[in-house]
Amino acid sequence: MRILLLLAACLFAAAAQAALKDSDPLRAKARVESYAPQYINLVYDLYRNGQKLGQVTDTLTRTGRQYTLISETRASGPLAILWPGVIRLESRGEVTRQGLRPTQFQHARSDAPHKLATARLDWKQHRIDFQYKGDSWQVNGLQDGAQDQLSQLYQMMFTPSLPADYALQVVSGRDLNDYRYARSDGDSIQTPLGVLATQQYQRIVQTPGQKVVTLWVAPARHNLPVQVRVVDDGVTLEQRLVRASVKG
Repeated sequence: MRILLLLAACLFAAAAQAALKDSDPLRAKARVESYAPQYINLVYDLYRNGQKLGQVTDTLTRTGRQYTLISETRASGPLAILWPGVIRLESRGEVTRQGLRPTQFQHARSDAPHKLATARLDWKQHRIDFQYKGDSWQVNGLQDGAQDQLSQLYQMMFTPSLPADYALQVVSGRDLNDYRYARSDGDSIQTPLGVLATQQYQRIVQTPGQKVVTLWVAPARHNLPVQVRVVDDGVTLEQRLVRASVKG
């Protein structure tokens, strides 16, 4: 009986110590900062159905536990006439022990400012507030671990370990969708950081015609997203990394 009481006491003490560790904001902050980069700047060449369309520049800055992630897409060459202006995606939020936790996402076009789309993620109410072209609406059912259209590509850089197959909600500027990714060994990809072995995440589609997203990350480089491919409505867009700077 005494042995059982001692064992129970030890287990209780361990649980209490673990709970204290998780609840200590200074220790939580230190754990986040141990693996979370402070600054990321990535430049990708962008291809549409195999033809170079332009470039995508992603910049992430982290101040403490707050982050801002901006992606700007510009067409170049003859195709710039067909796709003028800049497409800008912006994600803001918090870096937690579980990774990125976005609080606002925006999708904007410099040639069509009236098409600004905004999604605000209310984690307390588990709700998303959308705004687009003067209309406002709400969607309930926001789940823990949800990402936005941009942060989902960088989530793996801010988690302590690389996740296996996983499911999540993805918020765009105007809607909320369920995504499920399957992980597999990816190819070795030539990058400005050298040839990197990758892990591949591909969205498992539930119905024909759904958007297929494939992401290649490099575990040796903090799970840096080195290549992204999106297939939607018969069009294949692919981002290939050509410049990279990661600090912190």
